[in-house]
Amino acid sequence: MTKKPNTRVLTHQKRNRRQWLTFLRMCRYGVNNLSRNMWLTIAATAVMTITLLVIFTTVVARNVLDDSVQAISKKVDMSIYLKGDTSQRDIDAMMSKVRTLPNVTDVAYVSADDARADFIENNKSDASALNAINNATNKFFSKLRVNLKDINDTSSLDEYVKNDAEVKKHLDPNHPPSFAGTRRDAIKNLAKWTDFAQKIGLGASIIFVAISSLIVFNTIRMAIFNRRDEIEMMKLIGANKGFIRGPFVVEAMIYGVIAALIATLIGFLGMVAAGPALEGYGVAVGHTSDVIVMYLPFVVLAMCAAGALIGTISSLLATRKYLKLR
Repeated sequence: MTKKPNTRVLTHQKRNRRQWLTFLRMCRYGVNNLSRNMWLTIAATAVMTITLLVIFTTVVARNVLDDSVQAISKKVDMSIYLKGDTSQRDIDAMMSKVRTLPNVTDVAYVSADDARADFIENNKSDASALNAINNATNKFFSKLRVNLKDINDTSSLDEYVKNDAEVKKHLDPNHPPSFAGTRRDAIKNLAKWTDFAQKIGLGASIIFVAISSLIVFNTIRMAIFNRRDEIEMMKLIGANKGFIRGPFVVEAMIYGVIAALIATLIGFLGMVAAGPALEGYGVAVGHTSDVIVMYLPFVVLAMCAAGALIGTISSLLATRKYLKLR
């Protein structure tokens, strides 16, 4: 005796097949719509490309600036100058205390001779600087060189130097700790400019997202106007809202995906081309470049998702307003 197929299962399978076919038709109509008004398609894609390129550049610039500030910060040390007769035992004790302070990443002792050797090494191409070493007023001092996580926060070091009885006995009275100076001020200024550049980039991204959304919105509106007779016919034969709206949403999403691919390619090639020159000026591009290369597929997917999202939101707003679907 043959088992009869479950009617409910068959109905469910037919419904799924019908929905899948409807989805494929919407996608096909959306792709076909791209060529119906090529100039509007090019305009919408171009503006969205600029938008996504600005977003890409803003994110990359933020990472590069952060890396650059960190790289420069590591080269800036805070020095506690000591008397020349300080014993190694006392130096070790002070170094142990400094290492326990908040915000301190490293501490090292530099003797006067080591400081002189470092100066010669760092200025070997500067004849005037090397000649100045022999000047009686140009002296080198032994010191504790301290590196901080955040060079703008020297409060723990200040407290230590002011209140610790042991270190106060060994401080050079004629040479106070260098917890301020031109290099530290330069880092502070760089951090401020980094924050300012990030805000400018964010503002530019928001402006271009708004412009792109408006362009896509108007493109979809024009497409609806050009195909109003076709849309009325679809309504008369009973097409549902999703089927009528779908091709316009697909069309806008394709704008976003194409724009994302172009923007990612331009941004990546631009970064690779400008990288060596920027590195020459001390801008830390290498780490960000390596991360993008390593995670390039994810970067492309993220850009495509952003472009598709902008297109989808714009098209949904346009179809809701101008299709007048009940």
